[in-house]
Amino acid sequence: MPEPINRITGKAVPLDADDVDTDQIIPAQFLKLVEKKGLGKYLFYRWRYDDSGKLTGSFVLDKPEYSGAKILVAGKNFGIGSSRENAVWALKDFGIDCVIASSFGDIFYTNASKNALVCVKLDESSVNKLRERAKQGNLILTVDLESQLVSYEKEVFKFEMEPHVRERLVKGLDEVGYTLSLYEDKIREYEQRMPRFLRISR
Repeated sequence: MPEPINRITGKAVPLDADDVDTDQIIPAQFLKLVEKKGLGKYLFYRWRYDDSGKLTGSFVLDKPEYSGAKILVAGKNFGIGSSRENAVWALKDFGIDCVIASSFGDIFYTNASKNALVCVKLDESSVNKLRERAKQGNLILTVDLESQLVSYEKEVFKFEMEPHVRERLVKGLDEVGYTLSLYEDKIREYEQRMPRFLRISR
């Protein structure tokens, strides 16, 4: 089960790009790796490594001032493309707990909610303001899921999140846990009506 998330506070890193697809987040050659642990090494692989597989250090995530960043401020249409859940796993394994963008790929957004990666939608002007401020290398953001606010210094941005997505993140529920939170009583009633030899022991 994921850990409950009420608030994320951490350094923000700006990704100055729109329409980032899941193949850019993690290329197809790494999909054969089925373990979540270690995938962060291959995050944005084509942008971070040279042709010989050596880390260049020039990509924003690898710059010293963004070391340990927890919040990625991206552009519009982040996570479009294929349905690979590995893209979310790679971000989480790298240490990214939240992505802020003006829009997300639908499947990526769903996969993120299942894996405790918080996706916050803000309007484009707010995202651009955060990205510009983050380029100074010292922006600490707080993302509060209870109040649905992103804040730093004296700036505050309100965001909306679907109730079921927010509930899943705040309560630390996976798909099974979320389903049980809604229908456990009905499932138990159904099981009680089944013949005894078909009942599942709890």
